[in-house]
Amino acid sequence: MQAYWMILASVFFASMSVCIKFASIYFNTFELVFYRGLIGIVFMVALCRSQNVSLKSPVTAMHVWRSVVGVLALTAWFYAIAHLPLATAMTLNYMSSVWVAAFLVGGTLVMGKAQDMAKQGPVFMTVVAGFVGVVMILRPTIEQNQLYAGVIGLLSGLGSAMAYIQVAALGRMGEPEARTVLYFSIGTAIFGGLATAMVGPSAWIWPHAVWLLPVGLLAALGQLCMTKAYSSGATLLVANLQYSGIVFAALYGLFLFGDQIPWMGWAGMALIIASGITATALRNRALPSAPAEEH
Repeated sequence: MQAYWMILASVFFASMSVCIKFASIYFNTFELVFYRGLIGIVFMVALCRSQNVSLKSPVTAMHVWRSVVGVLALTAWFYAIAHLPLATAMTLNYMSSVWVAAFLVGGTLVMGKAQDMAKQGPVFMTVVAGFVGVVMILRPTIEQNQLYAGVIGLLSGLGSAMAYIQVAALGRMGEPEARTVLYFSIGTAIFGGLATAMVGPSAWIWPHAVWLLPVGLLAALGQLCMTKAYSSGATLLVANLQYSGIVFAALYGLFLFGDQIPWMGWAGMALIIASGITATALRNRALPSAPAEEH
């Protein structure tokens, strides 16, 4: 049953990216971030109430730092979705597992532990393979004058990895995931609102504004399904099924937007997915109860 919940979560997240793609024609990235957070707040407050989870946290400072990192990553991802083929934007964001592996290798090198460095050989090769995949993906974006958006998408994956580390730390502190997601939604709404006030809001036209509601709802539903998928433990199968979101995004991009991705781009995606799955397997070996990542 866990596997079905994860696949459903991937469908919701991929569908959310479709709504972002359509909405980005009429609203800027900061507005999309704001409405995603605002709708998420309403949804998560109701969920916390239903689960009898207190809205007050004893580790507010940790939530603030997690929100800062997570909101920047989310903003970068939304920008990438608006300017890149859906499958490309999704894949670059899902580089987070490879980035976490890179942090692990980097930490070992900094500590200078020779025996630990020898053990990190498979992880190191996973990181190298992942970044080779990035180069393969970014080459087509250069040819299509999308390099800037490609780099932003890559940074969204980096930010997601840093946010994942913070979520893991909050989990070890005993923070309920519903409250963690709620605080993240609050941070998202605050940042999006302030940034929108600075750059100016877009014209509010009702037929176009319809796309804003499903952005927040699909994000909340995806997070809820992912939470259910991980509720009995972060099994390797469940963790790897998140990459099905790339497949769904590719199908959406092909049939709804006519996305044309050269063979090198597809090969790069496949290499990143393989690297991410390997990195997840190595990570789960060390952290078998790692929490779900957020979107």
